[in-house]
Amino acid sequence: MSTEPTGALTLRNLAMPRDVNVNGDVFGGWVLSQMDIACGIVGGERAQGRVATVAVDAMKFIRPVKVGDVLCIYTEVSRVGRTSMAIAVEAWVLRGRIGAREKVTEAVFTFVAIDEEGRPRPVPAEVRHP
Repeated sequence: MSTEPTGALTLRNLAMPRDVNVNGDVFGGWVLSQMDIACGIVGGERAQGRVATVAVDAMKFIRPVKVGDVLCIYTEVSRVGRTSMAIAVEAWVLRGRIGAREKVTEAVFTFVAIDEEGRPRPVPAEVRHP
């Protein structure tokens, strides 16, 4: 397993007591929603507009997230098609806000660029800034 995150830091959030299950671990669904938000940010930037999640592939929960951990989401656009894109995402935590960094989850999210009526639209060519 890698010791450094892959991709750009896109989102950070603190795991709170309201986010846990009966065992005291943060719900996997909460982690998944944070990953979806981060991928939506990156997907919307790359598509230059509205996007929708259409698939989550290869979701792998590696370690639990605990209350007080800072969840850090790293993203990278890994593939761009005509109307869709794949975004590789990793979730890491800083244990107890300041402790060791550990990878807790990874996945690939697929997004489709959509128009105002919710229909697929082409993903524009990538704009490179100097």
